[in-house]
Formats: sequence, structure tokens, C-alpha cells
Amino acid sequence: MLIRQLFDHESYSYSYLLADEVSREALIINPVKAQLHFYLQLVRELKLNLKLALDTHVHADHITAMGELRELTGCETIVGRPSTMACASQHICDGDILECGNIKLKALYTPGHTNDSYCFY
Repeated sequence: MLIRQLFDHESYSYSYLLADEVSREALIINPVKAQLHFYLQLVRELKLNLKLALDTHVHADHITAMGELRELTGCETIVGRPSTMACASQHICDGDILECGNIKLKALYTPGHTNDSYCFY
């Protein structure tokens, strides 16, 4: 598995790119709109197919790039319930399994920081 931790200096937040090295399918967690062109360049340079974009919760510190990533790559955009984000093509619940190539992530509902917070295991 390929893992890249990406940092946005303006919002002081992290995003994560995960990819299955066999299928070349990738997902990005918490993409920041200001870094959209960097993500697209990285995916292209690594010869990946962006399949999923996930947000762990609604972010007050940055604007998500999920909608633009969906439009430009055709990836599926995912957030957890009870979020009502308009750029989400799918809403997940606690215990749901997300698959991207050979990568399987279990959604864990972790309210507290926000009422729609999720972690992925």
C-alpha cells in the first residue's frame, strides 16, 4: 500500500492519499480545495486512478476539494451520516466498509469534535 501524508500550510491541516499498488486505485481523505491542483498532479505522476474522496467531518478550517475532485476525476465522494454535505455522492454509517482496490477501511462513528465525525480503520 502506498501512503502519503499531505500538509496544507494555510489551514494547517493534513490530507492522506492511500493507494493499492497493484490495482493503482487510490483514495484521498480530507482533501483541501486550495491543494486541488497538487492532488491532481500527484495522482497523475504516481499513475493512480482516484476512486474515492472522503471527509472525516465538515471542516471549519478549510473548504473541501471533494466536489471538484468528483467533477475532474469521476471519483465517488463520501461523508458520514449525519452530514448533509452537498458534494457527497454517498453517506456512510458506523461499521460500513469502504473498498479501494485491496484497501478496506472500516468507518467508525466518532462524534465529539463534530456531530458527523468519523475515523477510518
